Amino acid sequence: MAKVAVENSLGNVKQVLQQNGFEVVSMENASGADCCVISGQDDNVMGISEVATNASVINAEGMTADQVLEEVNQRAGLTQ
Repeated sequence: MAKVAVENSLGNVKQVLQQNGFEVVSMENASGADCCVISGQDDNVMGISEVATNASVINAEGMTADQVLEEVNQRAGLTQ
């Protein structure tokens, strides 16, 4: 199953992903992750960005845990 890095503030998302068989790691251990899920609360107000991973990034702001699960499944190629 896919490895997904999730921000610590998204405990409900972590739980749903783990229940569905994903390997869930913290953002600090995102190396090798297939996707990263962020809360969107730390928006970049300066307009400066640095790419720290080549993994697909999902902004979970405004999404339910189930919606994030669906998006992770799509990005990981598990659903069509």
